[in-house]
Amino acid sequence: MNRTEMEMSGPGGNRRTRTVKRKVWGGLRQWKLLGMFEIDQQHEFYSLTCMMKEGLCAAVQNTIDNPIPNEFSEDDYKLEVTQIHKDFRMETFAGPVFASLRRSLGMSEKEYQHSLSSEGSYLQFISNSKSKADFFLTNDKRFFLKTQNRREVRFLLSNLRIYMEHLEKFPHSLLVKFLGVHRIRIPHRRKKYFIVMQSVFYPDERINARYDIKGCEVSRWTDPAPEGSQVIVVLKDLNFEGQFITLDHQRPWLLRQVEIDTAFLRELNVLDYSLLLAHQPLHQDERNHTLSFATLIMRTKKSVTTGSGPAVPGAVLEEALTEVNGRTSQSQITETSVDGGGGGGDSLDQDELSDRAGAESAELREFQAQNRRLLPNFKNPLHVIDGPEQRYFVGIIDIFTVYGFKKRLEHLWKRLRHPGQTFSTVSPPEYCQRLCQWVQDHSK
Repeated sequence: MNRTEMEMSGPGGNRRTRTVKRKVWGGLRQWKLLGMFEIDQQHEFYSLTCMMKEGLCAAVQNTIDNPIPNEFSEDDYKLEVTQIHKDFRMETFAGPVFASLRRSLGMSEKEYQHSLSSEGSYLQFISNSKSKADFFLTNDKRFFLKTQNRREVRFLLSNLRIYMEHLEKFPHSLLVKFLGVHRIRIPHRRKKYFIVMQSVFYPDERINARYDIKGCEVSRWTDPAPEGSQVIVVLKDLNFEGQFITLDHQRPWLLRQVEIDTAFLRELNVLDYSLLLAHQPLHQDERNHTLSFATLIMRTKKSVTTGSGPAVPGAVLEEALTEVNGRTSQSQITETSVDGGGGGGDSLDQDELSDRAGAESAELREFQAQNRRLLPNFKNPLHVIDGPEQRYFVGIIDIFTVYGFKKRLEHLWKRLRHPGQTFSTVSPPEYCQRLCQWVQDHSK
């Protein structure tokens, strides 16, 4: 593996490294909701997160100072850069590759750096996940940081090329967007791997329900928060029974994209991933029954421009383009007539019009093949889908569990333990099919 080392210094260099013993939970300062805690100076993770912020700031600065190549070699995927700080070392894996993904999402390195290293404290998210991982959020809640074990990181890096190819082929994929992989080494402490991800539930100010869906029954119920409580509880499959994801004409896009993404995960031989789902009511002015011409142009441009991120289902895009063409055709005819009649203009002959129509038709076929959709004019558009009355946040996360020997044994044990019930540990083809069926049965 290629290695580069850099000596780093800065205002964070004299930061204390000893871990401050955490106060009891009741003494922690809350961040709006009880499921998140601000990591202040009394928190056990304060020292660690300060080092993470300092290290990430320097790591992103390295990508700012070194232009991203247009094409990547095998060495770029194996690149490892070590930056030496006063009290720790930060290692960044495949930095240019992840920087290119951030760029494709329309994200500047400066805004990414600012979010990760702003003065505001990170937040700890208290999850009901069985994982032993620690979950952190940036202060603006735009990015998730999650500790991972070595096996999970190696799995991601070994499949990074095909993950990137999938996102390029299907730019509006619902797969979680991994934005960085790092390892922090602190003297006399165990090294920690962590990944940076785009939060599916961003912005979350108006979200009124969150779900983690696996398409099965066993252990898929969570007691809801008491009525009127502000505790964040991520609910599960059985909590969603009797409800629907109501999308109307966008439903075919969702069904197809879930099929595409889960088929990709099936080929990776993984299971136990989750469909994250949340919803919030749309305000009256957000219910775009009739789009203005300016809004339609802006949303279509966002949906088809590579640099602004992946977006459009064929039918929706075709409908949008038809409306755009319908509204502009009269002015185009007028301009062509004037040019043609004036003797000095550049009129379009029949062959040129035919060529243009053919090019537009080819582009539409490409958009349909990529399963793009008309993206909403909203932050985090790749994970947001608007229905008639609700805004839905949707993403697929936790894609590191391989169906190996241990999982096969677990499958056999659960078959005996839970006869006649569905559980999460099944073969990747069955897991894929079952989650797709769940989305089909619970959407309309």
